[in-house]
Amino acid sequence: MGTDCLFCRIVAGEIPATIVRETDRTLAFRDIDPKAPIHVLVIPKEHYADVATLALDDQELAGELLATAAAVAEEEGLDADGFRLMFNTGAHGGQEVFHVHAHLLGGAPLGPMLCR
Repeated sequence: MGTDCLFCRIVAGEIPATIVRETDRTLAFRDIDPKAPIHVLVIPKEHYADVATLALDDQELAGELLATAAAVAEEEGLDADGFRLMFNTGAHGGQEVFHVHAHLLGGAPLGPMLCR
């Protein structure tokens, strides 16, 4: 992917991030505009535009992404009271950065999933 992808630049070390977990193929870091007391983004290091593309092209990496999210949830102490893991896909799904990323949210009651 070109240098215009924000998350690819974070993976490359060109943009700083507060990293909470890193594996050979995934990276988890704190969101700079958190929507919950704990808000971590979990991404594959390899560029995929969205979760649907990732799931179809590399099921093993999709599983690793979920395993990283689960490990971060446990490390952050979210496993006892629960958490939300969310992927936004496409314009109608609210995706703003077109590099697949899971939002791991928790640390307080999160309320309804969608506001009407």
